[in-house]
Amino acid sequence: MDAKEIEEILRNYHWMINSIKIAREQISVQTPIAKYGIEATLPKPKGTTSDPVYGETLRRSRYWKRIEKYEQKTKAIQERLHLITDAREVEVLNWILEGKGYSWIAKHMGLSEKHIRRIKDSICEKMAQTPKTPNTPKTPKIGV
Repeated sequence: MDAKEIEEILRNYHWMINSIKIAREQISVQTPIAKYGIEATLPKPKGTTSDPVYGETLRRSRYWKRIEKYEQKTKAIQERLHLITDAREVEVLNWILEGKGYSWIAKHMGLSEKHIRRIKDSICEKMAQTPKTPNTPKTPKIGV
C-alpha cells in the first residue's frame, strides 16, 4: 500500500467506519429455509423474480460486499497505527480519523494548515512502509 492509498483511506476513514456501524445494525444475514416433503421434490423457479423483497435482499447483499471492502481498508489503517509515535503526528492522525478537516485541526492545534498537511504527509509515508505488528517476537541471530 503506497502513501496515496493511505491518504485516501485516511480521508474517507470516518464515513467508512460510520457505514460499517450502520450496516451491522441494519443488515441481518438470512439463511434459506429448507423444504421438506412434497415441496422438496417440486421444480425450482428459474430466471428472475418480481418479488420486491428478493430484489431488496440482492441490493443489500451488494451493499454488504462494499462494506467488507470498507472493513479491509479501515483494518489496514488500524494495523499501522502503532507506527506513528510522534505526539503531534498522533494528535493530527486522531483528528483526521475523527473526520475533522485540516483547517479545523490547524486552528485547534495553533499551527498553519500547510504544516498540518506536512504532518499528514509524514504520517502517510510512515504508514506506507511495511507494517510490523507491535507484538512480533524478534528472531534470534543464530551462529553469531
